[in-house]
Amino acid sequence: MNSVMLVILTLIIFICLLGIIYIVVYNNLQNCKIKINEAEGIIDELLRKKYDLLILIKDVIIDETKLPEKTFDEYKKIKETNISSFDFERKLTEFDSLINKIKGDYEVLDNDTRFTNYYNNVYEINEKLEAAKSFYNKYTTVLNKMIKKFPSNIVAIFHHIKVQSFFDGKDMFDDDIKDFKL
Repeated sequence: MNSVMLVILTLIIFICLLGIIYIVVYNNLQNCKIKINEAEGIIDELLRKKYDLLILIKDVIIDETKLPEKTFDEYKKIKETNISSFDFERKLTEFDSLINKIKGDYEVLDNDTRFTNYYNNVYEINEKLEAAKSFYNKYTTVLNKMIKKFPSNIVAIFHHIKVQSFFDGKDMFDDDIKDFKL
């Protein structure tokens, strides 16, 4: 009788240990997912603010430099198109680069207080964006490592948690090499 009780007690302890390991691993996976989602929300909000500021800068540029409005046609409706945050960020970076080129060509913009204020606000948003993307990518790295390692890979498979893309939109596990071009 004592040996049967010992086997049952050992089995109960073993099952409890497996349960604790499962709970800890699951909570760590969920913690990473939560942090990634929070960072993604912050990034989306900052991208919207950046777009609005870039449109205001565009209006000042058109007023002050008399550049044709068709110069910015490509960027007018970015916000309404159905694109990913990755692509939205890339388009805004192109838009920002265009504005920087125009700023270098027209000294009159340096004297405009509206332009300077908007431009400085975009600079601050860019810094916050870099911090948020770094945070996002840090926890994406942690999550992806957990998904690839035992025993957390079993928990990830059981809960359908997939490898996450980094914020630059590059997927290291697909066959598309074009997404590694700048």
